[in-house]
Amino acid sequence: MISVCIATYNGEAYIREQLDSILEQLGGGDEVVVCDDQSRDRTLEIIAGYQDSRIRVYRNEARLGHVRNFERAMSLSKGEFIFLSDQDDVWLPGRVQLMMSRLMEDSDVELVASNFDLIDPNGLRVGEFRKLGAVKVSRFGQIFAIFAGRAPYFGCTFLLKRTLLESCLPIPRGIESHDIWFALVASSVGKVVNLPVPTLLHRIHGGNLTAEKRRALAVVLGSRLLFLKSLVLRIASLKLKIA
Repeated sequence: MISVCIATYNGEAYIREQLDSILEQLGGGDEVVVCDDQSRDRTLEIIAGYQDSRIRVYRNEARLGHVRNFERAMSLSKGEFIFLSDQDDVWLPGRVQLMMSRLMEDSDVELVASNFDLIDPNGLRVGEFRKLGAVKVSRFGQIFAIFAGRAPYFGCTFLLKRTLLESCLPIPRGIESHDIWFALVASSVGKVVNLPVPTLLHRIHGGNLTAEKRRALAVVLGSRLLFLKSLVLRIASLKLKIA
């Protein structure tokens, strides 16, 4: 069973196009788990209009923020294989089949990620993202590349196993990016596959543009330190469970 986890917030402009591109690739026994973070627009109304039994919608009683909203969606999922999805992208045809086939090739693979193409608010292609290269040969090299920003992972491109999900949740408090957290844990406990090809169209618009101003070095280092501390504690905890 496949679960697609979507975190929504005021996503009425693009949620229909995204859902259409997802649902046509899923089977009758799969599910789409939507967690809405107190949207004030027509997002929930549009989703309700599908009347598709595969879609399960949860509205947060209070604002959780991006990371915690995704965490809740994932915790409510039931599938053995979990895709993460933004509310404003578009999945390319064949995405599910391609990523599932790569995941199933090797039982040790816990996470499959990919590159993507960029589109503007009107859906016109405006660029390519091909910065996700091959996974490093050594586990240490892979983890270092993530910490150093040389292996940029985006959660919207992820397909992961439930075993990885169980290792990653709960996401430690203070972690600012579930994307980096899942990539770090996956690289520590199993194998990761990076697809060089694009599997989705990632929409760039005013609501999701990264701030142009770079963060202070102290802030960046503090964030990386928290990731490192959390990763060490989580891996130690997982080893204790196995022992």
